[in-house]
Amino acid sequence: MYTAPVLIAGEWRQAAECGRFQPTNPSTANTIDRTYPVSNWSDCDSALDAAGAAANTLKKVPAESRSRFLELYADAIEASADELCALAHEETGLPLEPRLRSVELPRTTGQLRAAAQAARDHSWTRATLDTTANIRSMHAPIGPVMIFGPNNFPFAFNGVAGGDFAAAIAAGNPVIAKAHNAHPGTCLKLAKLAFQALMDADLPLATVQLLFGIGREDGCRMMADKRLGAGTFTGSRRAGLALKQAADKVGTPFYAELSSINPVVMLPGALREHGEALAGEFALSCLMGTGQFCTNPGLVVVPANNDGELFIARCGELFDSTEPGTLLSAGTQQGLQRAIAQLREAGATLATNSTPVNEPRFCIPNTLLTVRGSEFLSSPEAFQTEAFGNAALMVISESTEQTADILRSLEGNLTGCIYSASDGTDDQRYEIIEPILRGKVGRLLNDKMPTGVAVSPAMNHGGPFPASGHPGFTAVGVPASVVRFSKLDCYDNVRPHRLPPLLQDENPLNAWRSVDGNWTREPI
Repeated sequence: MYTAPVLIAGEWRQAAECGRFQPTNPSTANTIDRTYPVSNWSDCDSALDAAGAAANTLKKVPAESRSRFLELYADAIEASADELCALAHEETGLPLEPRLRSVELPRTTGQLRAAAQAARDHSWTRATLDTTANIRSMHAPIGPVMIFGPNNFPFAFNGVAGGDFAAAIAAGNPVIAKAHNAHPGTCLKLAKLAFQALMDADLPLATVQLLFGIGREDGCRMMADKRLGAGTFTGSRRAGLALKQAADKVGTPFYAELSSINPVVMLPGALREHGEALAGEFALSCLMGTGQFCTNPGLVVVPANNDGELFIARCGELFDSTEPGTLLSAGTQQGLQRAIAQLREAGATLATNSTPVNEPRFCIPNTLLTVRGSEFLSSPEAFQTEAFGNAALMVISESTEQTADILRSLEGNLTGCIYSASDGTDDQRYEIIEPILRGKVGRLLNDKMPTGVAVSPAMNHGGPFPASGHPGFTAVGVPASVVRFSKLDCYDNVRPHRLPPLLQDENPLNAWRSVDGNWTREPI
């Protein structure tokens, strides 16, 4: 059977294999008749060597060439949208419309173009000139970036096309992409489009490389290799922590998104005013995409009163009356079932129908669990088990003080939401709990579910550990996301003709300039 080639050192070639795999169609649970290689260390070693050489060449390539590549690539993705979406639909079970064709693919090309603009206008470099002391600094490329993409966003977070990819290229770094085993055909098609765009933009052909599968040991070995500038990973906590540990041993910057249950607090006044509507809003958000979003609301704190009981009951009805969606893979289904079992073993009670779904696809019943606040506080770690999929836990709180204690016990999360009354009756409660929740999340929302992540320069898609590996950076939002893949270069008393162009006095694109101690911001 034909096995797909890997992209290494500017050529498509047969992998140095230590195994093969085939993806599965989640909607049918049938194996897809395409085979992909698991590379051994020889491929990894070659990719690292080629990326190092490409990084040295890219330092001499004008930023305009990187911008042109990213824009050509975005154009090519749009021209192949039908084929790409059909592949992604087959491999992930995600709906063609509106999810893949009208939402995720345009978001992906938008990210690529935003990164192209950042590369062109140099906004991410944060060039700073102290002309009095003759000290100058700017952010510069960090070196080859290894990207492990997730299974739940085959375009927007794909290792060879998503936000991390766009940011790394914009900063002037070559990328080694690890395709996700759940959608390798989608990754292959994207890589082919990227390779053609590289040739058209006249960039080093090893600027983009693609491996389909590598063993856990080799993945960690790559992260610990000094030829690598940075790494990024989105996925399970177990795999991410193993890679992070390897990177930390040698000090390689590693940006990981590992786990988030995204707490939502329903204050009494909010449920009193419009509890029925909020139940619908929550159910829609939680079950959207079968709950397979990293910002899915997985834990909801509700008051122990009649409005809270009605809210939970209505959410349960909506969960039971909604057709369960398709999960991304057998592994996703097994992981979700395991997490629900762990929550129930800890003491959570089922509030929905548990009748198994009698279909061949990967799916489980929509699942809502409840637990008293005092029980949650007795085992907070167990009750924060992430149930990635169409499941959530309702925590019934006896008081504002108990809600505050619940929030204090939480790990770091990507998002946190507070719903409060419009008439101000919840304001005192809000003032007590907001500072606690603010310290636990990267993005704080009011009266809005967290599922959507707008591609905005102001967005923070990150948070305290384990939501991400570093609370000071975001995976979404240019130019901030680009800075992750840079190092800060400082030049002290360096002769003018030896300075990078951005740091020379006559360059009009400098962001900050000091003359006789007076700092001014110049337009970019």
